[in-house]
Amino acid sequence: MSSAGLRTLSPFPREPFLFPNGFHTPLHLALDYESIFIYLSFSGSLTPMRVLPRDTIESVKLKIKKSEGLPLLTNKQKLVCGGRELARSDSLLKDYGVTEGNVMHLVIRLSDLQTINLRTSCGKEFSFQVERCRDVGHVKQQIAKKEKRFADPEQQEVVCNGECLEDQWLIGDISGKHNDVVMHLFVREKYAEVKTGMDELSIVATELNDMKNNDVDGDNYRRKYNGTKENTRDYEAVDQIVPRKSLDKDLLLEPIVVNPKVELALEIWNMINSSYDGLDSGHYPIRSAEGTGGAYFMLDSTGQKYVSVFKPIDEEPMAVNNPRGLPLSLDGEGLKKGTIVGEGALREVAAYILDHPISGHRSLFGDEKGFAGVPPTIMVKCLHKGFNHPGGLTAKIGSMQMFVENSGSCEDMGPGAFPVNEVHKITVLDMRLANADRHAGNILISKEKENDQAVLIPIDHGYCLPTSFEDCTFEWLYWPQARQPYSKETINYIKSLDAEEDIALLKFHGWDLPVECARTLRISTMLLKKGVDRGMTPYAIGSLMCRESLNKDSVIEGIVQESLDSVLPGTSEVTFMDAVSNIMDQRLDEIANSIS
Repeated sequence: MSSAGLRTLSPFPREPFLFPNGFHTPLHLALDYESIFIYLSFSGSLTPMRVLPRDTIESVKLKIKKSEGLPLLTNKQKLVCGGRELARSDSLLKDYGVTEGNVMHLVIRLSDLQTINLRTSCGKEFSFQVERCRDVGHVKQQIAKKEKRFADPEQQEVVCNGECLEDQWLIGDISGKHNDVVMHLFVREKYAEVKTGMDELSIVATELNDMKNNDVDGDNYRRKYNGTKENTRDYEAVDQIVPRKSLDKDLLLEPIVVNPKVELALEIWNMINSSYDGLDSGHYPIRSAEGTGGAYFMLDSTGQKYVSVFKPIDEEPMAVNNPRGLPLSLDGEGLKKGTIVGEGALREVAAYILDHPISGHRSLFGDEKGFAGVPPTIMVKCLHKGFNHPGGLTAKIGSMQMFVENSGSCEDMGPGAFPVNEVHKITVLDMRLANADRHAGNILISKEKENDQAVLIPIDHGYCLPTSFEDCTFEWLYWPQARQPYSKETINYIKSLDAEEDIALLKFHGWDLPVECARTLRISTMLLKKGVDRGMTPYAIGSLMCRESLNKDSVIEGIVQESLDSVLPGTSEVTFMDAVSNIMDQRLDEIANSIS
């Protein structure tokens, strides 16, 4: 392997190690018998790393955290190896099949990033993201890297809302003061001479020429340039110097509705139209720094407010245009067992469709909020050069989900403050859909305006409805609310669920569930309903769906396998489900008797 782009992590400490016979030997020699070399892939570079097969995933993350140049929190890391996310912190590397020479991909989830749109006095505009804990001085250094004219940070003057920013001010304090989703900054030379007359006009003409070369609309720039406090002169004469360039219309955004009987709710149309207006106004999609796939925040026409999140199917984890550097899936399987690369968007929409309101099933896209509160989600086709287009500009298909104002995710605080009913609604959704990726980072926290109570918002359902239960993970299992019994209202809601109606509903909306996925929905719904009939808590039911360790089947997996063994090959699905129901009853009764 070439050494280009390689870095090395700190080696093992060389303190003496005492063998039982009393001899001393350097620790690194003692461990050489078991240790292996793997390669950590991060930001385009490979880092050799020595690990032990018996290291847990959590301990590997700690080693990464302590390594030079990667001062990262372990709960902000995701590790992917061999096409699978190493999601179970207490499992061993050897359990995941990690061996000598394997490449482990490191994906960072940063929740404290601030998006900055910058306009310079010479007319250049660009966006970048920085941590909120950084100061203005750091931002100036980033500007110096991007714009040669401002190569000296000492000569920069950065302005936000007409206020000059001091180097020591923190970005988080500034954005919090103005409540900015996106910070709009203006940078100019600190000691620039004031130019007038034709000199100033020639500068503008030069800037417009530069923008023409960079495919930026001169008329659009002139409108922005005239609108600044620093410039009020009318520059219509510039048209005589630089011809106007018509707006590039490489832009498309439209919903994908397979069934003409489906009527879109007003809030979905508003989301699509607002997202289009933002793109049409020149506001580029902002790619999220979190997750393992391409997810883009779409702005409204003002550029001040997020309105939706777009996830193209070709940028999903291990898809052909994935922007995170993950390897292409060789067999089509996704990061989670039982999922397919490119179907994440369908699952995102399915989670919204199946999140029925308490009043009844969502036969059409209605405005009524679902039981668990999954934000409105729909399949769309979108064309814009702001997405990841390594093979050329093409329209992308993916899921678009309404952006919900929030104060962070559940991983930012302990679960003790969450209302019991809010946690319970998430548990019902996850168990119904056999969610293979429920962690605290994909549950957002909002506040009700009326009583200031915390509201939990479930997002990221690209790994629900898998073909098997192998990777089911529910972080809420370890929250105290999961051990509380369901309320009467929640129990009634669970009893109203019908897997067959759900399968038909998804087909009505355009997704004919594969046989294996439909079976998962039937079994998980059956378990949930039988569990509440026996008075089981979310923890008791959820524990039956999740493995205790990577290599030990869950109870539900055992029930499925026993059912398969009890029927003849070619048996109908109805007969098979009858077998599942009988065996599940036996197993649940055994568990109930053992507890009593």
